[in-house]
Amino acid sequence: MNFGGPLLGIFACQGDLATIRQMPGRIIGMTRTQDGSGRGFCMVLQTREQHIRRQKATSNICTNEALCAVASAVYLALLGPGGLRELGEAIMLKSHYAMQRLSEVEGVRAPVFKSPHFQEFTVNFDGQVNHAQKRLLKRGIQGGKDVSKEFPELGQTALYCVTETHAMEEIDALADTMREALREGR
Repeated sequence: MNFGGPLLGIFACQGDLATIRQMPGRIIGMTRTQDGSGRGFCMVLQTREQHIRRQKATSNICTNEALCAVASAVYLALLGPGGLRELGEAIMLKSHYAMQRLSEVEGVRAPVFKSPHFQEFTVNFDGQVNHAQKRLLKRGIQGGKDVSKEFPELGQTALYCVTETHAMEEIDALADTMREALREGR
């Protein structure tokens, strides 16, 4: 992931200090600035084993992970609970719109699984996943990740992801371009 660069995962646990100390990575907290005029973010806990017993460390040793954690904490704090909900709703709306548009393309089944989806979903191509991906790329559209080798039981399937950064026009362009690409391949 990220060409070997830093990555980020967010999860929660109860306030039990013993459990918190088992968490990998670093914990970022919010505090007040020294003069009390604003908010500040800092690393409040990092497992010492990263430096003492590197071979048994529960998290990766990478200074950029702390940067990712602080940036994410600031972003979440700026969003606030209402903004986080709006963000989730926007992602849900756009990803479900993309699934609907892609499912209208002949030879495409989206999503593959009949279960709740948030931002990622699988798209089956009736034996043409490589062809579709190459055609999309020639038109400047990055298709999903081909998962047919990792999960052969799914057939010619790719994993797609839609977030708040994707405009409805881009989703429409994806579906229209996919329709054209698959029509050319027949």
